[in-house]
Amino acid sequence: MSLAERILIATGGLAGAAGVALSAAAAHAGGAFTGTVATMLLVHAPALLAIGLLGGAFGGKLLRLGAYCLLIGLLLFTGDLLARDYGGQALFSMAAPTGGTLMILGWLIVAAAAFMPARTR
Repeated sequence: MSLAERILIATGGLAGAAGVALSAAAAHAGGAFTGTVATMLLVHAPALLAIGLLGGAFGGKLLRLGAYCLLIGLLLFTGDLLARDYGGQALFSMAAPTGGTLMILGWLIVAAAAFMPARTR
């Protein structure tokens, strides 16, 4: 298993754990954006995990590029929303829109990777 695959599997697991924890935080402590962050983490966690597990055989580098766009976008988007909820200010100007755009781009790249030939061994 490559380092890239390990990173995606680990971040998928961490995103899932954070999504569950933040779902509980949203239910008990509120926060305008915490529930949205939890949902985004829980939606993207299985995708990162699946790409980490299967990406080497299907779509290869293009699929991993899509996954890294998803991951960076997820970090920017959720980081900005959590900074607003718990820090009272944005992470930096345009962090959430940049993250959202990267996630959209990541999903489009993942879709494009479906048309790449499968790697043979």
